[in-house]
Amino acid sequence: MNKSSYLHMNKYISDSLFDIVSDIAYESGVRAYVIGGYVRDSILGRKNSKKDIDVVVTGSGITFAKKVAAAISPKIRVSIFKNFGTAMFAVQGKEIEFVGARKESYERGSRKPFVENGSLEDDQNRRDFTINAMAISLNRDDYGKLIDPFKGIKDLKEKIIRTPCDPLQTFSDDPLRMMRAIRFSSQLGFRIHRETYNSIKHNRDRISIVSFERISDEVNKILLSHSPSRGFIMLAETGLLDKILPELTNMKGIEIKDNKGHKDNFYHTLQVLDNVRQKSDNIWLLWSALLHDIAKPVTKKYIEGSGWTFHGHEYVGSKMVPSIFRRLKLPLNEKMRYVQKLVSLHLRPVTLSKETVTDSAVRRLLFEAGNDIDDLMILCEADITSKNEQKVRQYIQNFRLVRKKLEEIEEKDRIRNFQPPVDGNEIIRLFGLKPGKEVGFLKDSIKEAILDGIIPNEYEAARDYLIKKAAEIGLKPIK
Repeated sequence: MNKSSYLHMNKYISDSLFDIVSDIAYESGVRAYVIGGYVRDSILGRKNSKKDIDVVVTGSGITFAKKVAAAISPKIRVSIFKNFGTAMFAVQGKEIEFVGARKESYERGSRKPFVENGSLEDDQNRRDFTINAMAISLNRDDYGKLIDPFKGIKDLKEKIIRTPCDPLQTFSDDPLRMMRAIRFSSQLGFRIHRETYNSIKHNRDRISIVSFERISDEVNKILLSHSPSRGFIMLAETGLLDKILPELTNMKGIEIKDNKGHKDNFYHTLQVLDNVRQKSDNIWLLWSALLHDIAKPVTKKYIEGSGWTFHGHEYVGSKMVPSIFRRLKLPLNEKMRYVQKLVSLHLRPVTLSKETVTDSAVRRLLFEAGNDIDDLMILCEADITSKNEQKVRQYIQNFRLVRKKLEEIEEKDRIRNFQPPVDGNEIIRLFGLKPGKEVGFLKDSIKEAILDGIIPNEYEAARDYLIKKAAEIGLKPIK
């Protein structure tokens, strides 16, 4: 590459931060390069993805990081990871990681490499894909020079994901790279080179040595890509999905009986997922979309004269969520309960849209969904995947009516995050009771009366109703 070509790359390293790195490299007698994702995303123009900067040096990355941080500001705190020979710090809204150039070798049963010092060439050889192996020099004698031994810039232009070395060995050494290949393909809209793709299929069983925390991190990134269905189709085609989420692969296919078939629930789910992604980047709403029909294979039943049913799949599916989250090492807290809730409720708005919507039914949906009602409606509207345009228009119109009714009921009755106006403590004091079934019965009676529209969601009305209901079971207020 001649000097004039460097100008093309100089625009990607015009930040003063790179000038400081260059000066420290010169003073320290080492070579420094910006490498990997920052180079890739700069060339692609992905501005929002350039906050992470990887710098490789021919020497100690930790020592070099300390010198650069001190040159920028004595207040910068450097995080050191001795086991990996890396150090990083944050400055100007960016995270910069420094590592010494190295070469790696792997043992068959582990994805943790044996690491030793190496050259820039060694470091580029260990990179996962050609588009991530490009480096730009930060050295005074060739500042801005692109070092691209595997023609990564050509693959960027042709939108190809391929490994710099033998893909069979690359994926055997570090099987997480199979997930990363599919994730990059999904995020960037690139195709995976045929030899690389076939090597994923060949090595799919190797994914078993990777922790589910790392796998789930890649799955989350696929979910957040523009069209997540692309990634999940590749996961299914390569056989990785069956190792990660067999419940999803069980949804594939159509069964026909008496000339009656059902839709392919796997591809339906992916369409729902894409629909939700166009409306939201809430990762847990996306998980809800992915799992909303997860129990259809286990609830599928053929009824003579009626056809295929999946009765109760929303309830069974919600019960499957904890075991899936536990296996994938996803959080078992309110995030999981949110997904459970949406899976459990995803048919309710559909039911309301098909019939005359009663205030009572809307109140109950608002009560059960709480603050998640808007997300639930996004999921339900995304669930309309019929190819019948008239049917889709009718559903959308019906959902508009449901949304309007939800707004009207919420404004009038304040049911979202509803708590009965008379709580259990007041019931205990009013009737001289001890905590127990009677208190629970009276509290539930108030709740049901409000949800059914028998009384308004107001204190006086609730207290009067309470006294009346208590009298039916022989209780009177104490003086």
